[in-house]
Amino acid sequence: MSLVTVTFLMLVFLEYFKLSFCGRNHNVTCIQSERQALLRFKQHLKDPSNRLSSWTKNGDCCRWDGIICSNVSGLVTELHLGSSRGTRKLGGKLNPALLDLNHLTYLDLSDNDFRQTEIPTWFWNMSSNLSYFNISRNQFQGNIPDLLTMTQPSVLIDLSCNNFTGSLPLLSSNVTAIDFSFNSLSGSMSHFLCHELNESMKLEILNLGHNLLSGKIPECWKKWSRLVGIKLCDNNFSGKIPGSMGALTLLQSLHVRNNFVVGEIPSSLRHCGELVTVDFGSNQLSGDIPGWMGERLPKLIILSLHSNKFTGTLPKELCALSYLQILDLSHNNLVSEIPSCINNLNAMNSGNNSDDKIFYRTSKGSFFEDILVVMKGRIVNYDTTLKLVKTMDLSDNNLSGEIPEEVTSLAGLQSLNFSHNHLVGRIPYNIGAMTSLECFDLSTNNLSGEIPLTISDLSFLSHLNLSYNKFTGKIPTGTQLQSLNADSFHGTKLFGPPLSESSTDVRFGTGSDVLKNREDQHQVDWFFLTVELGFLSGFFGTVFLLMLCKLGRLVHFQYVDETGHSLGRIIRKYIVK
Repeated sequence: MSLVTVTFLMLVFLEYFKLSFCGRNHNVTCIQSERQALLRFKQHLKDPSNRLSSWTKNGDCCRWDGIICSNVSGLVTELHLGSSRGTRKLGGKLNPALLDLNHLTYLDLSDNDFRQTEIPTWFWNMSSNLSYFNISRNQFQGNIPDLLTMTQPSVLIDLSCNNFTGSLPLLSSNVTAIDFSFNSLSGSMSHFLCHELNESMKLEILNLGHNLLSGKIPECWKKWSRLVGIKLCDNNFSGKIPGSMGALTLLQSLHVRNNFVVGEIPSSLRHCGELVTVDFGSNQLSGDIPGWMGERLPKLIILSLHSNKFTGTLPKELCALSYLQILDLSHNNLVSEIPSCINNLNAMNSGNNSDDKIFYRTSKGSFFEDILVVMKGRIVNYDTTLKLVKTMDLSDNNLSGEIPEEVTSLAGLQSLNFSHNHLVGRIPYNIGAMTSLECFDLSTNNLSGEIPLTISDLSFLSHLNLSYNKFTGKIPTGTQLQSLNADSFHGTKLFGPPLSESSTDVRFGTGSDVLKNREDQHQVDWFFLTVELGFLSGFFGTVFLLMLCKLGRLVHFQYVDETGHSLGRIIRKYIVK
């Protein structure tokens, strides 16, 4: 999530170490037959930036750029030809001379330009000897054959950001990480997940996000007990979340966002106590948000259930999630007051973190988490800085009562959105204590009274929306407030800059007016957003996707999440809701 490229820290370190030291061993020289094979392979490549200039007829191939040989035998074991920023991409054709590199275990051709190239059968056969196989971000096309003959004990495969079509392949039990995201794979998961060959699987990372997969998510997860991360987002899956996922007791990251999944969250997931991220946003899930999520999933940092059909109350048990940093329950039908225990969300109390990344360790290294967050009215993808992000979005529900004073103790929050609810009373006086706030949205509620003077202490505030409430009095003086758009205060009886004199007596809706007009206002807002996104996705869609595909190395679990197609589907769901 490509975007989703899992960045393997350990592999990066080892790659650097080997290229710096092992690749320049003066005690061994390359085998002549392998040098000739590499030169034949080079002849069929397009190299516009002359990256392979060190590959000369009489040179020692163990000293060539991108080549690593065994320190003992001089045999070529690794081929590092992935492009980096600032270098022009390799292209051309894949030559079967690579078959003569019989001891090759590491192949990186990522981020090149083999457009309209269908991978030949011999190339797939050669991959059976590899422990690292990365051809992501190329534009390869065709079907992916079954990968049942991988002979290495632990294999990482990254085929993301290409144009592969057809169904999912069967996997060897030795494969530990796969990233098939951002392709056009279609059909069901059943053959892939439930095939009788798939016993005692070693797979730890499964990324199938951003494809055209459909049908029900199968009930065959017990045999995949080593899984640490699953990404099924942005497909066309239907049916319910399988109860057998509860057998994945090592699971830390679960993304099923933006599908057509229905039903309730299965109670069996309470057994997945290692979960750090749960993202079920933009589906058709219903029922109550289970209280056990706060009791049995104590390590949760990200909980995203937005844009579903959840009903019932906002469970107080969620207050026990002391590590929670991103909570998004927006666009549901929750009916309750905001619990006063909200101040127990300790991770939101402080802006200090020992690290800026959320990552998970596997046998192949570590990978970064990523997620899409609505921040300042925009959908933003966070990955390597995700641990610094702290947001709470309860907007577009049926929440009532007053805003609890305890919320002001969440001094680390950067974004707080309670808009489009039925909240009454005043803004808590001590709102100025939330010193990290950059985005604050209380629009379309029944809030009243004057704006607390302490709001001027929010020095980072750059997005404020208090519109369509019953606020009265003068807008407090503060550099941030006076620099905001006047639309932030429309539909109230507030006056003073940035409002003009002509707008000081603007009519504001009563509580019943706000509730009556709320759905229409919501649809109008999304209409204009759809028009804007339609233009942007049409013009920038392809470029945006390619940029996202460059953000990581293997399965970087990425909540970019969304390109124009994905955003369009989310918007349609909001409008239909």
